[in-house]
Amino acid sequence: MALQRLDNRAARALFLDRHGLAGQPSGPARGADLLDLITRLGFVQLDSINTVARAHDLILFSRRPAYRPPDLKRLYERDRALFEHWTHDAAVIPMAFYPHWHMRFERDAEMLRARWKNWRRDGFEGKFAAVLDHIRDHGPVSSSDVGKDEEKKSGGWWDWHPSKTALEYLWRSGALTVIGREGFQKRYDLTERVIEDHLRPGALDHDPKTTVDWLCNAALDRLGFATTGELAAFWDSASPAEARDWAAGAEARGEVEALEITCADGSLRKVLARPDALGQASAVPPAPGRIRVLSPFDPALRDRKRAERLFGFHYRIEVFVPEPKRVYGYYVFPLLEGDRLIGRIDMKAHRECGELRVRALWPERGLRWSPARTRRLEAELDRVRRLAGVDQVIFAKDWLRDPL
Repeated sequence: MALQRLDNRAARALFLDRHGLAGQPSGPARGADLLDLITRLGFVQLDSINTVARAHDLILFSRRPAYRPPDLKRLYERDRALFEHWTHDAAVIPMAFYPHWHMRFERDAEMLRARWKNWRRDGFEGKFAAVLDHIRDHGPVSSSDVGKDEEKKSGGWWDWHPSKTALEYLWRSGALTVIGREGFQKRYDLTERVIEDHLRPGALDHDPKTTVDWLCNAALDRLGFATTGELAAFWDSASPAEARDWAAGAEARGEVEALEITCADGSLRKVLARPDALGQASAVPPAPGRIRVLSPFDPALRDRKRAERLFGFHYRIEVFVPEPKRVYGYYVFPLLEGDRLIGRIDMKAHRECGELRVRALWPERGLRWSPARTRRLEAELDRVRRLAGVDQVIFAKDWLRDPL
């Protein structure tokens, strides 16, 4: 029997709806409303690069233009409605999900102990007791508060002394909790002083099977459709084999079914979805025509290959590419218009002179950049410059480039 099929337009609509990008960007962005948005997304990746705004701030702003960075800081550090841990990278995650990270703590403890020994982070295990005692006696610490007399290992960003490595290990394995950041430096406290008793390991019986079931269900609901590999990669906690086993059971129970989506190049891809996925896709209203600047780490773009298959948009961040080899620039922002990714823009906030400077914009191939698009772009950049805390937008003379 032939599989049901979502055409490319319907697949994009369902995907963008699940990522909070199908509707008009509007609404309140504080307290419970902001928490609801983050819960809908699942998590928000943290990143320190601040050429215009930090990734987590732009992710939330692109969906709720009323958002400002202190809104997230209050929700995280004062209200304790979020905790920080890893998915595929460091992220803030709704506190209600904390019990589903117990399995992650155990697996990270085993994995990192072996990995960091192999990377010659010698001596970090011997610092566990001292670090925990110091925090118990003196309160929360950052990495600069411990190991001041210890020798650091060479190796770029891995320039960690043993006590810093111990802090990270104890956080990743659950004994410590990050309670916030000063600048972008994490502050750690004992988990028992931060996380409510009923959420901590031992209070709830979350065996791996229960956790995998939650992880896969929650991933599918946030993606709209996915392969088993994409389900495993969403939280990066369940293994691919666990996701395959879950999918087989869920399909047998009628909770999911296989269907095909049409990719941007016309090829077909078999995925899993809820039985009513076609109806859900058809119910998504047309996406607003306004242009939105997206973070390179936006949840909709995190899986670069999936974004390319679905939107025909090839994107690679070039932060770690030597400048002479960069195609576009150090930190280039994708542009979403309606349900299409229409180009990328290289810009930077120069806060010392109050300017958001646009160096270049490259439309996608086959897209005509009209005066109306320029007006929509100018309206969006006026919103973005307020988030960045600058007064005006300045375009370079040759800012509109030919597609590459």
